[in-house]
Amino acid sequence: MADSSLPALESKIDELIGLCRELNQENQRLKSDCLNWQREKQDLISKNELACSKVEAMLARLRSME
Repeated sequence: MADSSLPALESKIDELIGLCRELNQENQRLKSDCLNWQREKQDLISKNELACSKVEAMLARLRSME
């Protein structure tokens, strides 16, 4: 009985190893995606701040013309 369950156990272990590899790959991909999103977010924040300062400067110039 123990001899017949050994191949089944080996098969399940092989499946678990494969699943762990897949999960590690997915985890690495998700970490990379997260880093890219963080960089894009920071870039957008910088662009937004620049646009706000330009608008404020234009408004100040318009107010000084009145």
